[in-house]
Amino acid sequence: MTLLSVFLQAQPAQAGNWSFLVMMSLLFVVFYFFMIRPQQKKAKEAKKFREALAKGSRVVTIGGLHGKVVEVNDKTVLIEADTNVRLRFEKSAIAMDSTMQLNEENKVN
Repeated sequence: MTLLSVFLQAQPAQAGNWSFLVMMSLLFVVFYFFMIRPQQKKAKEAKKFREALAKGSRVVTIGGLHGKVVEVNDKTVLIEADTNVRLRFEKSAIAMDSTMQLNEENKVN
């Protein structure tokens, strides 16, 4: 076997490696733009919403409890679910503004 024949046999394997790397890179880019980036945007919007909570806001918790914000602290929120029924939740347990949920339901119908 000559040195030239060894070199010619090795080139197709290198081309295959490059195409594999390019394909994997493209797959990662697609995965980023369709999966990771929208999730980061949604998390940023949820954080912004939780920081903007104010007394009187109508909210829905992650567990599905609807109520009105009575008091806002650094990490917790006091929600009035019914007359004289007040529950304290972590801010991270607040899912959305109840008006946002009504708007989403109206879009479906």
